[in-house]
Amino acid sequence: MKAWLLKDFGLNNLVLGDVPTPTPGPGELLVKVAAVSLNFRDKAIVDGIYLPDLVPQDLIPVSDAVGTVVAVGEGVSRFAVGDRVNSHLYSHWLDGAPGPDEPNYCLGMPLPGGLAEYMILSEDGAVAAPAEMTDAEAATLPIAALTAWYALMDVANLQPGQTVLVQGTGGVSIFAAQIAAAQGARVIATSSSDANLQRIRAFGASEGINYRTFPDWHNKVLELTDGKGVDVTIDVAGGNGVNQSVLATKVTGVVAQVGFLTGQTTELDLMSVIFRQTSLRGICVAPRTSFDRMNPFLDQHRIKPVIDRVYRFDQAVEAFEHLARGPFGKIVIQIGE
Repeated sequence: MKAWLLKDFGLNNLVLGDVPTPTPGPGELLVKVAAVSLNFRDKAIVDGIYLPDLVPQDLIPVSDAVGTVVAVGEGVSRFAVGDRVNSHLYSHWLDGAPGPDEPNYCLGMPLPGGLAEYMILSEDGAVAAPAEMTDAEAATLPIAALTAWYALMDVANLQPGQTVLVQGTGGVSIFAAQIAAAQGARVIATSSSDANLQRIRAFGASEGINYRTFPDWHNKVLELTDGKGVDVTIDVAGGNGVNQSVLATKVTGVVAQVGFLTGQTTELDLMSVIFRQTSLRGICVAPRTSFDRMNPFLDQHRIKPVIDRVYRFDQAVEAFEHLARGPFGKIVIQIGE
């Protein structure tokens, strides 16, 4: 089969090659991949800044995929040939709290990912793809949508009438805006682009703050919330900006730390965290059962993924370059016909 292989760190070392088509073992599915979507995690893996010691030689990257089951291993009962399924990043995290070794079983690194014509999925880790979504749309769900859903609904227990802050207009943030608005919450968005702040209003945001115009953007959040702050902040940026997220969030509120776009380390102002009694919660996607709960909600509220552009399989490098520039929504690579 054709597959993109990471020969060494750096996008120039991602090359298209030929490898044997895998054979499903007991409890496994062989999936003909139709489409994948890119996440910042995928770029960080290629760049060598995401758990580089775990990256195997000739890795097939990209975790988020949708496709059709074309063969099954011994004992498979959850899916059959012909079923359309989504991948799930944490192939062993099915329910409850994650185990200490979950990163060892992630698709797209260290396990082979979906940037190939075929991939192997565990039947327990796979999820039935929403029938009402196209392949390109369904491919966006496993990390971006599920991270937003888990942070808002499972961790923060978002209630109607509460307020959510989302950072930027990438995949996680737009899904968070859509889910929060559908739940009856108010959404405030930040971005460096006034045009993107206007666009995200169509997907649930009621107010926008340009953080270049207002570097102390947390003060604008406080203005918009009568000094209280938001109930939940979805922080995709990381770095020292976490301190502003704490200040923008109400006393006893939740800062869901889902990303590290501006840095993997921070000088945290502990006094703000202590006095505001902030819950700073790291979010690394979710268990499969959360995925199972999310899909009916998306269907019920007719939430459709926002896709910036769909690339061909042979345009994978261009797709990663687009991701690096910062898309509005998701970047998808179509693999199947």
